Formats: sequence, C-alpha cells, structure tokens
Amino acid sequence: MTRSAGPVRARRAAGELLEVAPGVFCVRTPLANWYLLRAGRDLTLVDAGYPGQAGLLLSSIARLGHEPRDVRAVLVTHAHVDHVGGLPDLLRAAPGLPVLLDPVEVAHARRERVEQVGTATVLRHAWRPRVAAWAVRAVRCGGTAHVRVRRAAAFPAPSRGGALDVPGGPVPVPTPGHTSGHSAFLLPEHGIVLTGDALVTGHPLSAERGPQLLEGFFHHDPAGTVASLDVLAALPADVVAPGHGEPWRGPLDRAVARARRS
Repeated sequence: MTRSAGPVRARRAAGELLEVAPGVFCVRTPLANWYLLRAGRDLTLVDAGYPGQAGLLLSSIARLGHEPRDVRAVLVTHAHVDHVGGLPDLLRAAPGLPVLLDPVEVAHARRERVEQVGTATVLRHAWRPRVAAWAVRAVRCGGTAHVRVRRAAAFPAPSRGGALDVPGGPVPVPTPGHTSGHSAFLLPEHGIVLTGDALVTGHPLSAERGPQLLEGFFHHDPAGTVASLDVLAALPADVVAPGHGEPWRGPLDRAVARARRS
C-alpha cells in the first residue's frame, strides 16, 4: 500500500495516545515518546520517558484498558534517562518484568558506564535560547536523576525472522552511535521502525520538523550515528516512529536523505 510522505498527525494534544497502526500506540510528549505494542491482552513497552513522566507512563497503560501486569516485556532503544526514567515506578508495579536491550547497552542501563551528555556540556551551549529552555524543562522532569536499571538484560535469542518473542514481534536493529548499544526496532507486519534517537523528527532544540539527527553533542559517537543511517535506509518500512517528534510516513531512504541534509 502506498502512503504519502509526511508526519502522522495526532488527533489529540501532545501526551495523548496515537494509534500509528493497529496495535501500535505512540505516547507523544513534548520531551520524549514511548510506545506500546498490543497483542490481545498482552503489551510490550518500548522506552519509558523521563522520571517525572512515570505517572503519565502508568496512565498511558491504563488508558488502553490495561494494567502494569499486562506488560510482558520492556524494550529499551538506549539507556539515556529520558528513555528509562519511568521504569522504577513500573517495575515496582510489575515485579519480575524483564527489561531487554542490545547486549552492548546492558552495562549502560546498569550504570556500569555512562554515555549521557553531561551538565557541563549543556551549560556550554546554554547561551542558545532553545538549549536553555529545554534544559530547564528536562531538569524539572528528572533529567539529572541517576536511574539505574539493575534488571537490565540482553535480548534473548530471536525467533525466525529475527523477531523477539514478545507482543508485537519487534525485530531489533543495531544502530550504534547515539550510544554504543543503541537499537531500533522494526515492526515488519506494519512497515514501522521505532528509531529511538538514531533518527528523530523533532526536538525542542530544533526549529525543524521532519526526519533529522539530534544535536551532535547528544551523541556518544557522532560518526557512528551517521553511519547507522545507512542501516535504517535499507529497512523495509515506510513509517518512522521516533523517540522525539511525530511519527512520519514515507520511505526510509527518503527520511534518511532528509536527515543527512538537516
């Protein structure tokens, strides 16, 4: 089915649920997105927002008519605080819930190493109004919190076709650069790729909307981030579901070309 390029428009305000495809829900907020994949009464959560968004994370599960115990697995694109911040509250509500990442990213989630932009780096750029405004909002949302995910574990061996045996059948796609173990997730049935921060469509630091890369100082390995765009461009998908910004429809190679120009 041919789809026109452009953003998938949310019918509700930021922070509301958007059904990107049947059973694929994006929770959009001005600071970060997370996703819920539904198969019957079972859910997979992909990413978890900032610590200050934990209540919104739990309410997004409830607004789908589910409880935390319906979440069978949490997948994490990468272990930055704006993608794992809501996990402590969720894990208290759902003891034993597995939290799965690329094997390289597990040590980062456990805070055995840290690949997060530091306060000093942000302050060096705080003369820019957009950086200053974003930093204030991020700090208020728990952006400087030390969130350690002790339960973090590597993806189990995938099933046929590379899919994980979790609701929604996502296929991990290694996209290192933003962090050493960053992973995107392909949903083959829907032609959707959850890109995390390897490719976004908006951010408070950017005046642009549409496929783009985050500011260079956010990336642990900027050259690796650019190289991972080639991996994304080759995926059989025509919806970008990013960690920041609106979902965007269009061939992945077109999205990547646009990001390279940004």
